[in-house]
Amino acid sequence: MKIQTLKDLEKIKAESLASLELRNEVAPDTGDETCGLEKGTDHIQILTCGGTGCKASDSAEIAARIKDCLKQFGVEDKVEVITTGCFGFCEKGPIVKVMPDNTFYTKVKPEDAAEIVKEHIIGGRRVQRLLYIDPETNASVNDSKHMNFYRKQVRIALRNCGLIDPENIREYIARDGYMSLADCILTKTPAEVIDVVKRSGLRGRGGAGFPTGNKWEFASKSNSDIKYVVCNADEGDPGAFMDRSIMEGDPNSIIEAMAICGYAIGAKYGLIYVRAEYPLAIHRLKTAIGQAHELGLLGDNILGTGFSFDITIRYGAGAFVCGEETALIHSMEGKRGEPTLKPPFPAVEGYRKYPTNVNNVETWANIPVIFQKGPDWFASIGTEKSKGTKVFALAGKINNVGLIEVPMGTTLREVIYEIGGGIKNGKKFKAVQTGGPSGGCLTEKHLDIPIDYESLGAAGSMMGSGGMIVMDEDNCMVQVARFYLGFIVEESCGKCAPCRIGNKRMLEILDKIVAGKGTVEDLDKLEDLANVIKDASLCGLGQTSPNPVLSTLANFRDEYMEHVVEKKCRAKQCMSMLNYIIEPDRCVGCHLCAKNCPVEAISGELKQKHVIDQQKCIKCGTCMSNCRLHAISLK
Repeated sequence: MKIQTLKDLEKIKAESLASLELRNEVAPDTGDETCGLEKGTDHIQILTCGGTGCKASDSAEIAARIKDCLKQFGVEDKVEVITTGCFGFCEKGPIVKVMPDNTFYTKVKPEDAAEIVKEHIIGGRRVQRLLYIDPETNASVNDSKHMNFYRKQVRIALRNCGLIDPENIREYIARDGYMSLADCILTKTPAEVIDVVKRSGLRGRGGAGFPTGNKWEFASKSNSDIKYVVCNADEGDPGAFMDRSIMEGDPNSIIEAMAICGYAIGAKYGLIYVRAEYPLAIHRLKTAIGQAHELGLLGDNILGTGFSFDITIRYGAGAFVCGEETALIHSMEGKRGEPTLKPPFPAVEGYRKYPTNVNNVETWANIPVIFQKGPDWFASIGTEKSKGTKVFALAGKINNVGLIEVPMGTTLREVIYEIGGGIKNGKKFKAVQTGGPSGGCLTEKHLDIPIDYESLGAAGSMMGSGGMIVMDEDNCMVQVARFYLGFIVEESCGKCAPCRIGNKRMLEILDKIVAGKGTVEDLDKLEDLANVIKDASLCGLGQTSPNPVLSTLANFRDEYMEHVVEKKCRAKQCMSMLNYIIEPDRCVGCHLCAKNCPVEAISGELKQKHVIDQQKCIKCGTCMSNCRLHAISLK
């Protein structure tokens, strides 16, 4: 069936709505322990997380076993098993959710499938051991509404992730999908569409934070018969999975938003540039594009308006620099992924020299809901200059690793200690890296600053695309700076000398420091080099690459001084400054350490105390891992 009119679209929405009504999370929790078919429910839906993380932990097998068990009990006609996108609470995955009672099961294994069906679906009793345990009260929590991880979140870009089947376009339509596109092309002029985006205050979520409506306006004013709309899905930050999860969980939101932009700027062609390492995201994008074609929501004469728009997918090879829009465009053209000096901006001269509008995945995901609920609604969320919400990949030494979405202006403290559940193993918080490898490390004194573009920039970091890595007392900040700089050196395209040569020289200095050979003068050289690279590099990669070094020098200079003056690493991460020592009061002379030492650095007779020759020791750690009495320590 081709959707040719608004009535056709509304009809599909009405037909599909019943399935979504069972997933109403807003309904109040009755506290009733009776669930499943025992509660008299006519139809039950079991939602299994189908994001990359949970799939890697056998969520597909969990779904298959649940289906098999339902058939054994003869209730497969009453219970539907649906694969969704990421629920966000990755720390507790794989996740299985039972609706309409909104039971949230965590860390589910394939062998738990039968128990869920027998106890919950048939027996009407929740499986208590699979429920989330609140660490503060030590009590089990039935549903996600009452978990600290979700309480402060406002899900706009992630609104459909974990809720709908991403491979069923009708479920997206049931959630008002493609209604915004219909409204734009049927009732608004291109200028009015752009005005709505401008009034919403939406800024680019790829890192730069440029006003989205202004960007669209620039492209619309470029005179050309051919224009392009591009989705930047080249997510390359270490530890980042925001864009991937949106593509896997709600691909149609990207397609709809790109079509809206195409209408607004006068473009007929859309391109999604996605890294080839995202096979599941690519599969679901292809599925969504194919289904949109079948329904007539992509292609020629959409909704009988004469507006035509189509989307194709282009693959990236995983180059971090291709997150920069001009490098991305060159890569799509089959050239080296290198940035060019701007102007001209892509809005004037982009893909194949035609006007091109580039936005990232999260930016696109916000567009449909802005038209559904209005620009004033969106602008009411967040801060004066940073409107709406921001998605973060919360990772590192934190209890609740996962994907979160919070209003702009939420503090780092709220994210780390309330949503994130604090630092793992009761360790002390040390730093948080925001903005990926181009961001900065913020400390305890920054915990109460609001998360927005201006505040993070003023603190020496940046919003970036949304990576947030939490570190504890066991992290060496010199090593952290070295890690991120090493990543930048590997990913630099090499086009400009400040980035290609300057970052390599900085990395060599950091290597010297962690090897215990650094001097105080090296710290001054680091700072001087960093500032030159920041000022002289061609693109955003080089201009922001010194941020980890500058921020750690500013906030943890005492650690740097310990490394270069005392030749000491307080976190015990710089092996050149540490020695493996055999504690004589614990050593029984079992000889295991000596037998396993690859360089024969350990001496001692059987049943006699052993010693390590520090000149021979290569600090491989083999002795420590083989000592059953824990008699070897690092000092």
